[in-house]
Amino acid sequence: MIEHTVTFRLKHGPGSPEERAFLDEAAELAAIPEVADFVIRRQTSPKLDHTFGISMWFASHADYEAYNAHPDHLSFLEKRWFTEVASFQEADFESL
Repeated sequence: MIEHTVTFRLKHGPGSPEERAFLDEAAELAAIPEVADFVIRRQTSPKLDHTFGISMWFASHADYEAYNAHPDHLSFLEKRWFTEVASFQEADFESL
């Protein structure tokens, strides 16, 4: 099992329609067949300036790679992620 997690801060103001539209479209990534589980979370700790986190799980490396190459994922990156995200950090984990 692979957990893919990204924390990020948007260029949009908190509670703005643009923020909501971004998060709504990000949630559609859960429909990609290889995604086993998906969650969007709001950051509550002042320790990090990223305001959101997205985590998703994949059953195998093949599923993870298929997600990365999926047209809906690539479209989201081009249309929303690269233009609306101010800062991010990404991590991928496997159980020991």
